[in-house]
Amino acid sequence: MAKREDLVIGLDIGTTKICCIVGEVMNEGVDIVGIGTHPSKGLRKGVVVNIESTVNSIRKAVEEAELMAGCEITTVFAGIAGGHIKGINSHGIVAIKDKEVTPADVDRVIDAAQAVSIPLDREVIHVIPQQFIVDDQDGVRDPVGMSGVRLEAKVHIVTGAVTSAQNIIKCCNRAGLNVNDIVLQQLASAEATLTQDEKDLGVVLLDIGGGTTDIAIFSQGSIVHTSVLTIGGNHLTNDVAVGLRTPAHEAEKIKQRYGCCTAGMVHKDETIEVPSVGGRSPRVLSRQILAEILEPRMEEIFTLSQQELVRAGFEDMAAAGLVLTGGTTLLEGATELAEQVFNLPVRRGLPKRIGGLVDVVRNPMYSTGVGLTMLGSASREEQRFKIRDRNIYAKVKGRMKELLGEIF
Repeated sequence: MAKREDLVIGLDIGTTKICCIVGEVMNEGVDIVGIGTHPSKGLRKGVVVNIESTVNSIRKAVEEAELMAGCEITTVFAGIAGGHIKGINSHGIVAIKDKEVTPADVDRVIDAAQAVSIPLDREVIHVIPQQFIVDDQDGVRDPVGMSGVRLEAKVHIVTGAVTSAQNIIKCCNRAGLNVNDIVLQQLASAEATLTQDEKDLGVVLLDIGGGTTDIAIFSQGSIVHTSVLTIGGNHLTNDVAVGLRTPAHEAEKIKQRYGCCTAGMVHKDETIEVPSVGGRSPRVLSRQILAEILEPRMEEIFTLSQQELVRAGFEDMAAAGLVLTGGTTLLEGATELAEQVFNLPVRRGLPKRIGGLVDVVRNPMYSTGVGLTMLGSASREEQRFKIRDRNIYAKVKGRMKELLGEIF
């Protein structure tokens, strides 16, 4: 199989599934040309807990995507999530050297903004500029070329555990893949599902996966808050398995086929067949019992998410409402329950602004994978999201060259 330079591959390493999506970079955007999925065995709450199982799952998903796209996959943009992810807002100020803002000034002010104290066991995954302020003029998106004497930057810094990022890279490397970059999963989902109008007006993205619920809040076109809750669809599956006394794999099937998280939407006469444990004969139960098991857990996920918004002080910023994405949000009644809890307009987020296999990927479970290919195509030229340099000597040497270049 031939390697192709115009392909971007997103690898969504989730708790319940590994999803590999191949995108072809076109003039007007990204065309999806291949998809591969495989159940994920080696992760817990978004973090790798078994290297070998994760590597096998990645290999299977990548092989499936290679067959569909007819290409060889060597480099990927990988997603990262987990309870270790923390987001903070920071602020930096520098003097403008030649009374006109240059790209070097922008780099310096972003460096100044990210000069915050970070524990040694954590690393910076993203530094995302929110807005620039030239003298007293705020709300500037691109300050290059503007006249002024003082440049300020407000940025959002995402940090994660060094070991978790290294384990994801290690799993990809063992599966024969190079990692071009590591991207926070809710940023990828936001890229695929949110419109610019929603980001400008203020919107909350809730990406509910198998092991984690990823939260991203946008306001005035920029990201203002990110956090990850270690609760997701697997908790619902466990509740069903215990409540209906059925094996976990059967509970997952029942949840997907008959699940509804708003008990009032289920007709009292509806019944489901539930397999029993230990070779006993299956039982016929009311579907309402299933809904009564799922509703409290789903309500808990939404309530914890709302408490996170209140804790961060952004509960009044979501004028455009709430966007739900991720495989768990496919449950019937999820949007209706979210509207009750958040008291906001809610819609289900599906991947947008893509071509190719659109019908196949128009599903909330593919939002992160599609978003990774979109971000990958946008940042192929300029590596905006850098992982901490392993070679400190090379980094210092590069910085010295820059400084000497500025002086002479």
